[in-house]
Amino acid sequence: MPLLDINNPAVIIFLLENYEKENRLRLNWIHKHREQIQQAATLSREPTNYFETDVIAHDMIGGTATITRDHVVAGYNRRKVPIRDGTFIPGVKHLRHGHSIVDVGLGDPKEDPRLVRPDTELSSDPIMRPVEPELREIIYKDKPEFGRKQYLVKRSKIRPENKYYFAETGGNVYGWRMKDSQLHQKPLFGRCWHLTRTLRTRVGPQPDPPHYKSSEPPGPSSCLGI
Repeated sequence: MPLLDINNPAVIIFLLENYEKENRLRLNWIHKHREQIQQAATLSREPTNYFETDVIAHDMIGGTATITRDHVVAGYNRRKVPIRDGTFIPGVKHLRHGHSIVDVGLGDPKEDPRLVRPDTELSSDPIMRPVEPELREIIYKDKPEFGRKQYLVKRSKIRPENKYYFAETGGNVYGWRMKDSQLHQKPLFGRCWHLTRTLRTRVGPQPDPPHYKSSEPPGPSSCLGI
């Protein structure tokens, strides 16, 4: 809503009429409720002359009985013997029980003898799974067919969950158990791979076949009409 132009004579007359109208309404309301206003403004009881400290002291005296009662109850409760609801408090030696790699089902002691150890041993669990003997022998054979580089190439082709017990790096998190995802499986319909298949051909991508196009409406087209 635009602001009123108070310099406009018509606006000035409008504002004055509204001010006078409001004043008349206020005076009419005061005249109508004059008796109630006068009764509410007149003190009809004896003045007590209380100060703020008197009101605070009155509240304190009223709460004294509660303080005394709570003090007696607290003294009675302090003499009671506490109830030990925890009959068993686990210690450090119980941390591994039920939480080891074998207990959660991530490793087999027959495949990795390092997992066979008592619960009281608090050393860290092994990070890597045991390497196959055939793959380990690649490091100790002659180059260039074998050696450290060929060993790393072979290891890179193994899934991360088959090399480690847990995801140790960010790359492991992204590639962890990819075989469980449906995105890794082949599509149900070959049309999903239409673009990939055409890009890998020698002739490159081709236009869509006629049955992929939308049907033309009956009658002459706009191009033929021109």
